[in-house]
Amino acid sequence: FPVTMHPCAFLLLMALTVIDEAIYRSAIGDQSLWDIPVPYELSVNLSMNDRGVILRAFEQFRLKSCVDFKPRAAEEFYISVESHKGCWSYIGRSSPGGQTLSIGKNCGIKGIVEHQFLHALGLNHEHSRYDRDEYVTIKYENIVKGYESYFNKHSENVSTTQETPYDYYSVMHFDKNAFSNGNGSTIITKSPEFQDVIGQLMEMSEHDATELNKLYKCNSSVSFLDHCSFDEESLCEMSVRSAAGDGWQREKSVSGITVLMPAGTSFFMHFSTEGRNEGDAARLESKTLTPTRACKVQCLQFYYYHSGHESDQLNIWIRDVTDLRFLAETPGNYWKLHHVPLNANKSFQVVFEARKGAGNSSGGFSLDDINISETECPLIWQIRDFEKKLDSGFDFLLSPMYYSSDGYRFVAQLVSSEDQLQIYAAFVSGACDEQLQWPSPWRQITVQILDQNPHIQKRMSFEQSITTDPDLIRNGPVFISDELVFYNGPAVVALLTKEDLARREFIKGGDLIFLLTMQGGICEGTSENCFKFNCYIKSKRSIISKIISINVVHHSRYLSAASEALSTLP
Repeated sequence: FPVTMHPCAFLLLMALTVIDEAIYRSAIGDQSLWDIPVPYELSVNLSMNDRGVILRAFEQFRLKSCVDFKPRAAEEFYISVESHKGCWSYIGRSSPGGQTLSIGKNCGIKGIVEHQFLHALGLNHEHSRYDRDEYVTIKYENIVKGYESYFNKHSENVSTTQETPYDYYSVMHFDKNAFSNGNGSTIITKSPEFQDVIGQLMEMSEHDATELNKLYKCNSSVSFLDHCSFDEESLCEMSVRSAAGDGWQREKSVSGITVLMPAGTSFFMHFSTEGRNEGDAARLESKTLTPTRACKVQCLQFYYYHSGHESDQLNIWIRDVTDLRFLAETPGNYWKLHHVPLNANKSFQVVFEARKGAGNSSGGFSLDDINISETECPLIWQIRDFEKKLDSGFDFLLSPMYYSSDGYRFVAQLVSSEDQLQIYAAFVSGACDEQLQWPSPWRQITVQILDQNPHIQKRMSFEQSITTDPDLIRNGPVFISDELVFYNGPAVVALLTKEDLARREFIKGGDLIFLLTMQGGICEGTSENCFKFNCYIKSKRSIISKIISINVVHHSRYLSAASEALSTLP
């Protein structure tokens, strides 16, 4: 079931925002602001996939801003999210009894959903700022007749910029060809390098979030807890403890380690295991962090570089939760992204303990770009040397096998098609199949190409979601002895073009990183679900002897690659 539409093709749908000068005031005046959290209802006429995308968009608001959402109880003012023709919203809180926001057909993209909710929260289009003529030129002669009002500039008396700079990356900016009559672009950027940037639909930008927080007079975040890239000597209030002389050191460079940023512009932490005695250790401890969300789920994210001996250890302690995670990784000559679910229900500290092993070492451990948030940890597919693979050309790449939080096993395949990247997903026979519901209804698979900006709140990652429809999936697993079986499932969603990959930090150190999730619970219309995976996972070797392909697009040409992927099975 191929879906090959490029994301920017949805822009005209996104642009249909209800404009009424009586309410189009960029929320100047508190009467148009919402009480936080903002109540909402999800209409039954929304598609199941769009419901999931809306809930994911809420998570981005929580991560990047102080704005939160909650299912409506009996509030008079609330947002009624419905599916009508196009994607549109009123601006600011406008009327009691349920204020309609439409997420119509083909509008279920995170950037489009965020765009419409930012309108509902009080933000105007970026190209409607009173200072926009300094940054863009509107070509009215190229606009479809009757749509000129969508390009109106609003005076300083009825709008505000919240003292944020003009943002070509804003998710509130129209595309260069929005409402074009075919005679040319409707918006020309005065800085030519941004001509193909405007109109991005990945997600809200850093300045979008700043403007929203200023509008609501706050500077906090609902789910963000901490970040450190070690560029400040304060080490983000982290402390270094060592019983073996010099411990973790703040470094610009270390022999044999490739830095992700240009030399001299970024720092990282390094613990050398060279010349030390077995058991020598040092700890790097975070400040005390306090979770506040009802669902006590946190994710620790960091990059690390293991250049020591394979017997050296990097342990992750969660102080005050009495928990220890040991990273059993072989040394490698690259920075690896790692996620650790924390699940703390009270205040805690994260402790990175590096410990010298028995073997001779000529390196050690390096840490960088630590982020902690009250969110679930996604699965990681880090493709090494992707830049080289892209330059030399490739047919497809196969991910490792993954388990979802509720026990479904699946695999992803990246396909290079002309100038686009596409991804396939399929269910795979797993240890929990007999305990699971088949066909697997309403499981949303989300594939995100990670913007590898060091700070999680400044990232603008691109993602697409697709939701399983029980009418299109095989009626239950097929068991053939103890053999691995592929089931039909969500087929393909279009990703970025190869040209788009250069516009953010999608490729860093030569690597491309996908974050993958498969989640249920979208029927309930709330993103406060706590997912648990209680199924016992058998040994992968006891359930796999050979691979059979059953009714899956393109699987016949990568069965041998699937065998190789099993060696990296979690």
